[in-house]
Amino acid sequence: MIVENILLVLGIACLAASVLLVLRPRFVAAIASFAGLVLLHLSYYIAVPTRTFLFWGVATLMVAGLNYLSPQGEPDGKRSSNLYIGLGAIAGCLLGIIVGARIMVLGVILGAIAGQYMYSRTPDGSWLKVTSRDFWQYFSAKSLPAIVAIAIAGIAIEGFIF
Repeated sequence: MIVENILLVLGIACLAASVLLVLRPRFVAAIASFAGLVLLHLSYYIAVPTRTFLFWGVATLMVAGLNYLSPQGEPDGKRSSNLYIGLGAIAGCLLGIIVGARIMVLGVILGAIAGQYMYSRTPDGSWLKVTSRDFWQYFSAKSLPAIVAIAIAGIAIEGFIF
C-alpha cells in the first residue's frame, strides 16, 4: 500500500513536470509524461492496456529522436511559441476529455495547430507563414513533442476519471 502511494505521487509529479516542460522546455516532455503514465499504471490507480503503452512508447521514442535531430533554439532566438502551442494543446485536451479518449487526442492536435497558428500571427512569429513549408517543419519540431506529452497526460487524467 505504501509503495502504491509512492508510485502514485511520483507519477503525478512526472505528469506535472511534463506539462511544465511543454511550456518551458529544458528536456523532452514526452519522456517525463510517459514515465508518469508507467508509474501510475504500476500504482494500480489506473489501468492502461498494453497496446496503449506500445503506441505511446513508440511515439515518445520518435519525439525524443526528433528532438535530438532538430537544431536547438528558435530562428529568431525567442521561445514564446512554446506558450502558444502548449496552452493550445492543454485547452484541446481539456475540451476533448469531455467527449472521449479519441476526441481528446484530436483536440490536442487541433489545439496545438491553433496555438502555432496564433503564434504565427504575433510579431515574434511573423516569420512563420502558414502557407509555407516552414509552418509544417516547425509543427513537426515543436508541436509534435507537445502533442505527445499532453496526450499522454490526458490519457492518465482519463484513467482517473473513468
